[in-house]
Amino acid sequence: MSEEEITPEPSLGEQPSEDEIRAALDEEMRRVHVGDIVLQSVVSLVNVGARRTGTAPETEPEKDLDQVRIAIEAVRALMPSVDAVAPEQTSAVLDALSQLQLAYVKAGGEAPSGSSGGPDGGDNGPGGPGPGERPSRIWTPGS
Repeated sequence: MSEEEITPEPSLGEQPSEDEIRAALDEEMRRVHVGDIVLQSVVSLVNVGARRTGTAPETEPEKDLDQVRIAIEAVRALMPSVDAVAPEQTSAVLDALSQLQLAYVKAGGEAPSGSSGGPDGGDNGPGGPGPGERPSRIWTPGS
């Protein structure tokens, strides 16, 4: 290794320069995958949404059902991406989403209505059709 390749570490108390920060950010952007960001976003949305239900005693002051509803909608919107980048995580994300939806309803939120519900366009909320009750996506004569 030549002396030119050795980058001195900033000493304690010395702040990195703007160029060093930019270079570190560029390196991080080269390494990161979009799928990682999708999964991190989903986890963050579920975690923050759960806190905003206010169901845990220490989170009661944070209760904000509008924020929970937005988190649920955002996770639903990301489900096709989760399925594309990490299909092995789809089931776990759907379970977490279901738990968040139940917590939302128990906290006083309204169950979704219509067919704008789950990731497949169906209503996965309480009172909606179950898996065997959903209409088939297979075309049949007369449908």
